[in-house]
Amino acid sequence: MSFDMMTGDVVQALRDRFGAGIVCAQPTGEAFPVLWLSPEIWVAVHRMLRDEIAQPFPLLADLWVIDETTRQDREGQPASTLTLCSHLTSLARNADLRLKLATGGSAPSLVPVYANADWYEREAFDMFGMDFGRETRRILMPPTWDGHPLRKTHYARATERPPFVMTDAFFAAEERATPTDPAELGLPAIRDGEELMVLNFGPHHPSTHGVFRILLGLDGEEVVCAWPDIGYHHRGVEKMAERQTWHGFIPYTDRVDYLGGVMSELPYLMAVESLCGITVPPRAQMIRVMLCEFYRIMNHLLFYGTMAQDVGQMSPVFYMFTDREKGYDLIQTVTGARMHPAFFRIGGVAMDLPTGWDRLVRDFLDWMPARLDDYERMVLNSRLFKARTVGVGAYDTATALNWGTTGPGLRATGCDWDLRKRRPYSGYEQFDFNVPTGTRGDCFDRTRVRADEMRESLKIIGQCLAHMPAGPVKADHPLTTPPPRKAMQRDIETLITHFLQMSWGTNVPRGEATGQVESHRGLSQYSLISDGGAQSYRTRIRTPSFAHLQMLPTILPGMTVADLVAHVASLDFVMSDVDR
Repeated sequence: MSFDMMTGDVVQALRDRFGAGIVCAQPTGEAFPVLWLSPEIWVAVHRMLRDEIAQPFPLLADLWVIDETTRQDREGQPASTLTLCSHLTSLARNADLRLKLATGGSAPSLVPVYANADWYEREAFDMFGMDFGRETRRILMPPTWDGHPLRKTHYARATERPPFVMTDAFFAAEERATPTDPAELGLPAIRDGEELMVLNFGPHHPSTHGVFRILLGLDGEEVVCAWPDIGYHHRGVEKMAERQTWHGFIPYTDRVDYLGGVMSELPYLMAVESLCGITVPPRAQMIRVMLCEFYRIMNHLLFYGTMAQDVGQMSPVFYMFTDREKGYDLIQTVTGARMHPAFFRIGGVAMDLPTGWDRLVRDFLDWMPARLDDYERMVLNSRLFKARTVGVGAYDTATALNWGTTGPGLRATGCDWDLRKRRPYSGYEQFDFNVPTGTRGDCFDRTRVRADEMRESLKIIGQCLAHMPAGPVKADHPLTTPPPRKAMQRDIETLITHFLQMSWGTNVPRGEATGQVESHRGLSQYSLISDGGAQSYRTRIRTPSFAHLQMLPTILPGMTVADLVAHVASLDFVMSDVDR
């Protein structure tokens, strides 16, 4: 079904109601409408789409800013210094809609409509200086940071600044700027006449991964209020994308979620290939699917073992690391690396499967099912594990969508939303697999869903083994990087193209494109803008972990500190995925 059929009535309803407030529809190669709005209807349109139409758009998938000040290609778009973009999703329609607002640096806040707009607006303020007419605190950068890093006028390399020197005065100023006073953050300090105990949970606590802090207000062991503090692991990956070639940015995607391997490469390359008009060959598509499912299993094994460990079971994680070693040995044989392979390429994959790959895959498929049966008995059927997880951290589908939750955290509530089924990409429509769901949306169900997903991934990998097509592993297209080696050996034009692409980078056609995948954590999305050059003008990375942590202040009150550990573990977040 075309997006006109899925969203045509919505666009028409918006035009009927708001008239000239719909400034224009931007022609793009996206599979969804892109509408420019006037400021006075920005909030009203979002409220209508969320609450006032049939089959609404309950998920604010992303909200981000584009600095237009050095943009070359803006034909047919309103004049803007900073463009604010929102990306909405309707599960009932299986459709997306993107809304844009041309601004001079200020915009109305969407927090009254979408709760999860809070962190996205804080990020827009932090990175671009966007003013939303409300008190906004930095979220990724330190409070003392000078400037807004994603503005085009902000430096991109540390070498552009004087050498950094850590002084006692600097350290003291940073400590003073770190918020620890609940009143400063609008949190309660007293309950029933008793002063709450303030506890910094993390960033050094093992369950917060060493780079995540939660400021807690406690009444004994009970959590009364919570304030998540992120940014300790921020590396500025979106800024890095502006100075890397399109091909050279691929290794950086592996490190956005350092446990996802090739999983983050895929949405980035899907967007680049859309801009270039490249069709990936069937064999390369299936190799991509197979490797993505291997990395899904690798991540879920780590989650499974550490989840059990966080609630008091020590043995499972050691068994599961044995499985991960077996999986990584296979991945290393295929890609040449373990955790960060940078194996996908624009137009396909780096190389064909090695001789004997099928035997290794078959051995893994024979090995894992019995192991998963053991883990079910060891973990999911354990009375200890059930006592610590059943009914803990529960939320329903509406709450999950209101806070931008996707992936296993959404499916645990009973919602079967999975992009691999709803919007098949990379050939997923060829595969027979189920989408595991839960019923309670609690810590136990989030674990159960991931355990069952590993079995489904094994089914998909088995079908890759049985039906791997023959043929090339890279598209025969001039913008494919690097071009096929045999072609370089055969004709001088391809060799010249390779030399130019490797020296200066591929010039990707002007335009905007979005790549979406169902990663092991949820919706991973890359929204790219090309100005026709060798680097991205804007690379927006939507990561699931960022959205999942924002819900903590809503879910944690009423829990004990021990329950907090179980709930945080069940979210399966990685701070590189949060902070980027």
